[in-house]
Amino acid sequence: MQIVVTHDPSPEDVEVVNAGLMQYNADTYDRWERMPLAVLVRDPDTGEAVGGLVGRTSLGVLFVDTVHLPAALRGTGLGRKVLQEAESEAVRRGCRNAVLFTAAFHAPDFYARLGWRVFGEIPSTPPGATRFWMTKELPG
Repeated sequence: MQIVVTHDPSPEDVEVVNAGLMQYNADTYDRWERMPLAVLVRDPDTGEAVGGLVGRTSLGVLFVDTVHLPAALRGTGLGRKVLQEAESEAVRRGCRNAVLFTAAFHAPDFYARLGWRVFGEIPSTPPGATRFWMTKELPG
């Protein structure tokens, strides 16, 4: 076997790793589901996505992978609504917990105001780039 380090894996290479883990999980648990979740903010004139949330649900947990809104839409309450929609959909899917990863220069205070709490923290470089893992219990 040969080990190769790359910054540009092919989609096929990524799929081999992902599919292998998914098969292992399916073989290990009687019930295995992993469902993508996106809450998109679309421009009403063009219908194109301008931001939103991308994540997934799996075994009762909502994983928030990416949240982004253009600067002009921040501070309008739209981010709160997007996150609440994701949480509501996760509850409909049977999730009772949620987790996300953010950095100090992103929005940990935003998430904290919405009931998320830090459960892990790693100082990073450059200074001020501390990484936070946050979680939230969902209603159930």
